[in-house]
Amino acid sequence: MTLKAADDVSTAPLAALGLIGGYLTARESGIRPLGGVVLGLAGVYAGRTWVARAGWPGAVALSVIYLSGFGASHPLAKKVGAWPAVLGVAAVSAGASYVVADRR
Repeated sequence: MTLKAADDVSTAPLAALGLIGGYLTARESGIRPLGGVVLGLAGVYAGRTWVARAGWPGAVALSVIYLSGFGASHPLAKKVGAWPAVLGVAAVSAGASYVVADRR
């Protein structure tokens, strides 16, 4: 298996996929760490493109947004529900990824 070149990867969908897919995997499997694996793999794959396109400062900022979204979704879910919380933080992370790394 060969990975796409870092410059050829769109990271906004990856950021959304990691957050939504991680939640869905944990919920449906009942194995929370498995959801963390999905979150981590998508984040690492997006991260290599963030570094290539936005440099280390941009990659660190996007990583903080991505991981903060994961953390914020938990208390937010208690207020608005699980799906709205996950979709909201996924949208924020995907939007930031688009603006900082994907927009050309």
